[in-house]
Amino acid sequence: MTTAALPLELPQERLEADYLRAQSGVWSWLNTRDHKRIAIMFLGAVNLSLLLGGAFALLLRLELLTPGRTLMSASAYNRTFTLHGVVMVFMFMIPVIPTVFGNFLLPLMLGARDVAFPRLNLASFYVYLLGSALTLWSMVAGGADMGWTFYAPYSTRSPSAVATVGLGVFVLGLSSIMTGLNFIVTVHTLRARNLTWHKLPLFVWAIYATSIIQVLATPVLGMSLLLVLMDRVFLLGIFDPALGGDPVLFQHLFWFYSHPAVYIMILPAMGVISEVVCTFAHRQPASYNAIAYSSLGIAFVGFLTWGHHMFVAGISVLDSGVFGILSMFVAIFSAIKVLTWTATLRRGSTSFETPMLYFFWFLFLFIFGGMTGVAVATSSLDVHWHDTYFVVAHFHFIMVGGTLTAYLAALHYWFPKLFGRCYSERWGMVSSITVFTGFFFTFMPQFLLGNAGMPRRYYSYPEQYQWLNVLSTGGASILTVGLLITFVYLTVALARGPRAQQNPWASRSYEWLSASPPPEHNFTAQPDFEQGPYDYHLPEAPALQRSKE
Repeated sequence: MTTAALPLELPQERLEADYLRAQSGVWSWLNTRDHKRIAIMFLGAVNLSLLLGGAFALLLRLELLTPGRTLMSASAYNRTFTLHGVVMVFMFMIPVIPTVFGNFLLPLMLGARDVAFPRLNLASFYVYLLGSALTLWSMVAGGADMGWTFYAPYSTRSPSAVATVGLGVFVLGLSSIMTGLNFIVTVHTLRARNLTWHKLPLFVWAIYATSIIQVLATPVLGMSLLLVLMDRVFLLGIFDPALGGDPVLFQHLFWFYSHPAVYIMILPAMGVISEVVCTFAHRQPASYNAIAYSSLGIAFVGFLTWGHHMFVAGISVLDSGVFGILSMFVAIFSAIKVLTWTATLRRGSTSFETPMLYFFWFLFLFIFGGMTGVAVATSSLDVHWHDTYFVVAHFHFIMVGGTLTAYLAALHYWFPKLFGRCYSERWGMVSSITVFTGFFFTFMPQFLLGNAGMPRRYYSYPEQYQWLNVLSTGGASILTVGLLITFVYLTVALARGPRAQQNPWASRSYEWLSASPPPEHNFTAQPDFEQGPYDYHLPEAPALQRSKE
């Protein structure tokens, strides 16, 4: 079947069972080579990580409800804070979109039967589980209290379970490298006939750029953590100044990875947003090349901006200026994407389903968070905001908010593709508004707290900051309710949701060429891509057969 002849609603005939029912039994899942089943297993694992990391976050906010002790001791607060950061960054935000939607959709978008290395793909899942288990084992071992950044010299001296958490994050990094390598080879070698680079869906460009960062940057994190562990065990004096080491060296190594890691989180989110806006604006992107090449630009420049995290670490004025200027280039590439998404909406026939609502939440959080990012990348401002709640709010707006809203947009947009079921659109709207409202009132007060001088990572605070902390804790409670509503109605949809049409959104992206849910081997016949995925004049979308209850 060629895409030029693709109707809005494709025939549902199958020559084989869908991937969910092709094989039965627990072992068929645990030993699967099917990229779609591996994606579903990753979906369950990262959702558990989100639940756990969110529970830690809610405990932190409840503790900060009052200026003094509320629920836990200062030591328990430090350990809870560390686990929240490590779980959310390394077990949820970095892997969530690539491992779930990258795994599920990349072969479908390329017209391939699977990823290049199916066994490596399955191995990456089990390595992820091993790394997660080692990280969480630290709770049994007494917890770790050095923060998710592992800053030396405290990480080399802390009596807590730093080694266990560091080893867990090291193993999680191996899983990330395996996934990125698999995706790069898949894009280069398994594209269908006639599928040139300029015909790739924009989500593929985002995943490809992310994979480059994963493969090149993650080994630096692994090396840094191993050096920390060696410093603790063998007293080598690499980072510990009492032994002749240099703690600033660790900051250089850590942020050389961790700033590109920011784009491991946000680039896949941008890919999701690009697909959603084209589908629900019912038109092609305003500039395909601008979105595609800006993804590569962000990936490249992201390796050159790590120093803007170190303006107060003693680097030279020249270095501060250079890193500040380079950081602005990331803002330029990001602005290109925002302007192109906005231009895509212009003259479009926009419909407002749940995924599109998350698009608008993402746009607000990304623009607002990005503007504050430009501010903290300016050394004269960063000196005043560094290590305050302003930085916490900035990070959560653009990283956590951007990743979370894009993940929820992707989950709702591709839910019919993953499971062949529809969810309640009414509950989708309610939960979406609740999630955004809770997120806004959780972190907007933290901008004000940081601007007023409240430092981050503190267990107690002066009473004049309490009303803003109470507002932030209230927002966290609303956010928790919104996420729980989402979990409930999607779970109900899995069991009792109405059957989805093959292409319920009238999308023109390639993954909808396959049935919903796809057959075990993706396509009954190899597709022949004659035109790009957005090169069509779309007729009016038919009324969507969706549940409104």
